Amino acid sequence: MALVILWSKSQMLKFDQFEVLTFDCYGTLIDWESGILAALRPILESHRVNVSCEKMLALYAEFEARVQSANYLPYRQVLRQVMREFGARFNFSPSESEVKALEESLPQWQPFSDTVGALRLLKSKFKLAIISNIDDDLFQQTERRLQVPFDFVITAQQVGSYKPSLNNFNAAIARIGISKDCILHLAGSLYHDIAPAKQLGLSTVWIQSPTPICNEVHVEPRSPTPYRISSPLIG
Repeated sequence: MALVILWSKSQMLKFDQFEVLTFDCYGTLIDWESGILAALRPILESHRVNVSCEKMLALYAEFEARVQSANYLPYRQVLRQVMREFGARFNFSPSESEVKALEESLPQWQPFSDTVGALRLLKSKFKLAIISNIDDDLFQQTERRLQVPFDFVITAQQVGSYKPSLNNFNAAIARIGISKDCILHLAGSLYHDIAPAKQLGLSTVWIQSPTPICNEVHVEPRSPTPYRISSPLIG
């Protein structure tokens, strides 16, 4: 394995020290913003709500964070409540089918164009893990689109909390069962992933999505050097 150097909170990383790469899923591997917009836009337009894509995604991030910061709910219920929050903000009452629109669309959300090829390459050198704010059954449907088997999958449903809670990362470290020095966490959200992972002493790489609206609502200023996972980790 070649020595590869990437940015990680001013730390230079030697990738041959890692045995397991842990990934956030939605927003890092899966283009959740396109999926969210495809589900939300027709509903809002049907209720004569005209807002920009950026505003729609920012509101989604606001509503989701508020729901997840309260008592734990399965992610399906989080998505339903987010839809109700849109109704409350824009003075309409979503129908039952509209309330379920986000959760029903999620299995159709697509990987970024570079995701599958990069995961296949990385799988040849590392064990791979997912740490995701998701329900088990919803991730199982997404995993088929990623086309790579993961060695470890840690979901919010299993832990009973949502990132950025440290509980999710501690559960992952315990499940993986090796030194933190041998784990690298890669994610698109500074708020949900990079900050708590660094707090626990994990090495991290920020993987920037092409449309990073939801991922960065909570954190300013932005860090200077993001990467997509097509950046060469091995050679």
